[in-house]
Amino acid sequence: MNVESPPPPKRARGFFTDTSLCIGCKACEVACKQWNQLPADGFAMTGNSYDNTGTLGATTWRHVQFIEQAKANSSRQDQRWLMMSDVCKHCANAACLEACPTGALIRTEFDTVYVQQDICNGCGFCVPACPFGVIDRAPKHGQFEAGTAHKCTLCYDRLKDDMTPACAKSCPTASIQFGDVEELQERARHRLAELKARGETKAELYGMPEGKEATEVGPLHAFFLLLDRPHTYNLPDIPRLPRQTMAQRYGWSAAVGVGFALIGALVFRGRR
Repeated sequence: MNVESPPPPKRARGFFTDTSLCIGCKACEVACKQWNQLPADGFAMTGNSYDNTGTLGATTWRHVQFIEQAKANSSRQDQRWLMMSDVCKHCANAACLEACPTGALIRTEFDTVYVQQDICNGCGFCVPACPFGVIDRAPKHGQFEAGTAHKCTLCYDRLKDDMTPACAKSCPTASIQFGDVEELQERARHRLAELKARGETKAELYGMPEGKEATEVGPLHAFFLLLDRPHTYNLPDIPRLPRQTMAQRYGWSAAVGVGFALIGALVFRGRR
């Protein structure tokens, strides 16, 4: 499906995923694959708990993580499961969109990030650009063009018909909540305060405008309430845009190179 010239803008739509309510049922994974006609991942476990999908990718747009936590030498009562349904974050400053040389990646009238398949040339620049490892190129399978990039569309076709995305519609515990981003952010703040009052001292919101993780990628339009640190859920504590990462990694060597060049120029002038 192609996105035509942008219609009048609407209020941003997105997801608030409350991981404290996730029961790991995978209804969201199944609904996403069914609605978007994505190929099945099979039933073989990855060896990492009850996970059979492993990661997000070109044919897996929702991924339920199972994280078993236990203290050293602890009893069974000290163990717990953390579960989270991961998805594309539809970043306000989307690195994949910036990296795309053909204009295949666009921002829709719902402020979501969408891949136009007829424009994508499969260059793959968007894949390493994403700090969350979301977008990927697909192998040839059914409706997929070999090598083109795919990711969550936030059910763009359903949004145009004022329908809820399939994953949120199927969630039996309201762990995945869909709606106006600003309204969801306010709901998330209230929910965090409620959990803190119950003694969940490590609970935090990830992807909010006020969060340090929004420094470079901006607020996430698919954000989360976590019960532990982001890296516990395989999320970067502070996601970096590629240009920032490259500047930090190679900036010092560039400075050293400039310094040596200046020294060489001064020595050459002195000999003259």
